[in-house]
Amino acid sequence: MLMGTFEKFGLRLAVIGLVLSICMLGRAAGPSSSDLSTYHSSTPAGYDVVVLRPAGATLSLLGLIECPDLEGARHDAQGVNSKIILADGNPLTYFPGSFSFRITASLRKTVISGPTLDINSSQDPKDFLLNLKFKLKAYDGLEAHEIQPESVQIIGVPPELPYDERIYRLNFKVNKMPVTDRLVMEVLSPEGQQLTRFHFDLL
Repeated sequence: MLMGTFEKFGLRLAVIGLVLSICMLGRAAGPSSSDLSTYHSSTPAGYDVVVLRPAGATLSLLGLIECPDLEGARHDAQGVNSKIILADGNPLTYFPGSFSFRITASLRKTVISGPTLDINSSQDPKDFLLNLKFKLKAYDGLEAHEIQPESVQIIGVPPELPYDERIYRLNFKVNKMPVTDRLVMEVLSPEGQQLTRFHFDLL
């Protein structure tokens, strides 16, 4: 009888210890609130997978936003009081004046997710990579206007060499664009079909 009581007590302690261990592990593994609200100079913008017909090639599109001015900035408060505080302690009123979108278009299996879109194109897939089009739109509420890039570069392997992956860097300069605006980068096929969209929102 006494042994049964000790066994039950020991089982309860083991269960409590297991629960506490899981809780502590969850806290250690999860990001802190400060990690979630801190900006960095390079930020992933997402990805999409497209199938090119009739070639049957799988195209992965990955977006990255490059903005050195945002390194160390943090998102402070929520809702109507939401604001961005720069690393030097000053509030950010306007979008950084310079930033880039880096778009990787690859025929390799770089993304494990399935395709979200099938499109028709008569171009060879490798030529398709070299003729992508881009359109950056800035939204203020429902109003939108297009922003032209200051320059567009293909970085990495030179365009004249055949290759199954191309990396575009689109450099932009803006002047006093409110931090509440939203930026949307549209990636288009050579024929003008929308392949994916990458968002750059601060608030």
